[in-house]
Amino acid sequence: MGKIIEILNRDIHFSEGLNSCMNCGVCTAVCPAAEFYNYDPRMVVDTVQRGDEAEIEELLKSNTIWYCGECMSCKTRCPRGNTPGEIIMALRAASIETGLFVESEKGRQQFALKRNIADSVLKVGYCVSPDIAVPEKHPEQGPIWEWICANKERVYERVHANYDGNGAGALRHVDEASLDELNNIFQVTGGASFMDAIENFSVKKAEQLGMSVDEYLDEISTQNSGNHGR
Repeated sequence: MGKIIEILNRDIHFSEGLNSCMNCGVCTAVCPAAEFYNYDPRMVVDTVQRGDEAEIEELLKSNTIWYCGECMSCKTRCPRGNTPGEIIMALRAASIETGLFVESEKGRQQFALKRNIADSVLKVGYCVSPDIAVPEKHPEQGPIWEWICANKERVYERVHANYDGNGAGALRHVDEASLDELNNIFQVTGGASFMDAIENFSVKKAEQLGMSVDEYLDEISTQNSGNHGR
């Protein structure tokens, strides 16, 4: 048994998601992502079910496994009780564990998600905090977003948010004890090691490309080959 298949077999998403695919294509017919992306969950499941290590490795290197929105529409329709969405979860985890995610455009963007969202969760307790917004990196948001960022206190007071304040309310300050507990949860559940893998493999990829980490982060955050849609 190959290394990748071993990784998949120990993932509960994989064991729960794949029973016995008969390649009927119902999952693809109902899949919202398949309507817009070069994505076919039927083919993904068929590839995995064949158990060819080389074919699965190519999946882990591809953009394909990052198109799924995890809506689980496939689960509701499969006549054999398979869940392609869960298989995709296992493939993504295996791609990150092996470092193969850095070989695809969409895979490399996991580093941007890790730096901008996951790190924010552990540092301030929010997936997206107003304090990490950088208007000059998102000109598509226009001047209103820039004005909001420059006047956060006034804006959030008017919408009755407790911006960086103590006590209850949206955008309140998250105390250190809660942040410590959150970080411990990530450690115990393996989330921290998962994030470390994204960080370490991405830094190594930046070095291979002769780029600084900041340059690499800027490139993957804005790169779009335009080859993802149907």
